[in-house]
Amino acid sequence: MYADRMLTQWLQDHKPRATSMKHQPAFYRNLEQAMDLARADHSLFVAKPRWDDSVLDFTSSDFLSFNRTGRIREAFQGELSQYEDFRLSASGSRVQYGNYDYLIQMEKEIAAFHGAETAYIAHSGYMANAGTVAAVTLPGDAIVYDEAVHASTHEGMKVSLAQHRLAFRHNDPDSLREVLGEVKGYPGFAEGRFSILIAVESVYSMDGDICPLEEMLQMVKDLFPLGNAQFIIDEAHSNGVMGPRGAGLVNMLGLEKEIAIRIHMCSKALGSTGGVILCNKTIRDRLISNARFAIYSGAPSFPMVASMRAGYRLLENNEAEEPMQRIQSSVRHFLKTITAHPVWDEAVDQGILNIPLAEDYESIEHLTHIVPVLTRPKHELYLFFHLMINNINAYNVSFPVVPKGKSRVRLVFHAHNDLDQAETLANAICEWAQEMLVIEDGQTDNVLPSAARRVYAMNT
Repeated sequence: MYADRMLTQWLQDHKPRATSMKHQPAFYRNLEQAMDLARADHSLFVAKPRWDDSVLDFTSSDFLSFNRTGRIREAFQGELSQYEDFRLSASGSRVQYGNYDYLIQMEKEIAAFHGAETAYIAHSGYMANAGTVAAVTLPGDAIVYDEAVHASTHEGMKVSLAQHRLAFRHNDPDSLREVLGEVKGYPGFAEGRFSILIAVESVYSMDGDICPLEEMLQMVKDLFPLGNAQFIIDEAHSNGVMGPRGAGLVNMLGLEKEIAIRIHMCSKALGSTGGVILCNKTIRDRLISNARFAIYSGAPSFPMVASMRAGYRLLENNEAEEPMQRIQSSVRHFLKTITAHPVWDEAVDQGILNIPLAEDYESIEHLTHIVPVLTRPKHELYLFFHLMINNINAYNVSFPVVPKGKSRVRLVFHAHNDLDQAETLANAICEWAQEMLVIEDGQTDNVLPSAARRVYAMNT
């Protein structure tokens, strides 16, 4: 059974190692000591074996199921078959030999699909986001960012030349207004001598909520009429699953001409690989001349770009429409089932679990594929164990990935999660919640739920 194999390896990976390395070079011992701190509270990131299709998948990034069904493989093989003599490697960066015609043509096609002036392809969405944030800010500029933005944005901010870096409360336009008002008071911003890059996400990867982009955009226009405040939006979790033909939030809202920079990626819904920066020619030229990933690394290879083209061909042919609808149906059925369960109200009242997105979900036109189940600290691990033993894969997330006190199990819904799977998931979560209520009420001598006891017993 996958659960036994995965959990056995997980436990092995969390055993302390530094004490067994006293005769090893101090360099390695110091690293093991640092990792032992995370091992001690079972928070070390470790590689997990891939599961087969018999495990209920509420974790992977294959949102549209293009990868599982083989649709992206078929499209990719069809694309490659048209270019039998392709050169495998780019053999240089974009400022050297790597700026080949097929890559340039694909960027034009992606830009046209999203209604952008131009596009630039990077090796990954992470690289695209971090590299762009770092490249487009100048000395004296400011970066204002939602406190829940992705790690790649923070990476870009660390190496950027921006003088100011200020966060605003998650998805809070009033907080954004306060921070921007503060920045406007700094010398040079009201006059347009310095610029502000505002970093947000279309769908937040840990919370599953959607950015109130239209409200924020209008506010920024009012505060900075000279146009020196512009948005960069990470659309990693909207590409393929939102908007016309899966083109993303900005396209869904008709704001293609209003947002300076959009970051899309192909390794999630499209089932391929690579990142895309949608922008105008000024931004693209800045990336080529200043982004380290563009200058000091080889350009994307032909097979990589062909896989991206295959994914976009599927979107262009409206092959995302039905999978998007299946995701919507599955998420709605899950929320309907779990909120109607007899244990739901008590579990929420007692703080055993909570699903913020479940509030008034019936009135929400578009539900996202990400549904976080919030728990008490450390309880997210117990819920992960419970689901895993029930052949359901949904990973636990805790600090520092999310704020302290906001531990959760993050559910990711896909086109291959049918209504029966959604119902099975909801009932399994409520079964765990019922067990936690019994423990909390003192109706048992056990202090750990059964799944956690079983897992920890494997370590003896």
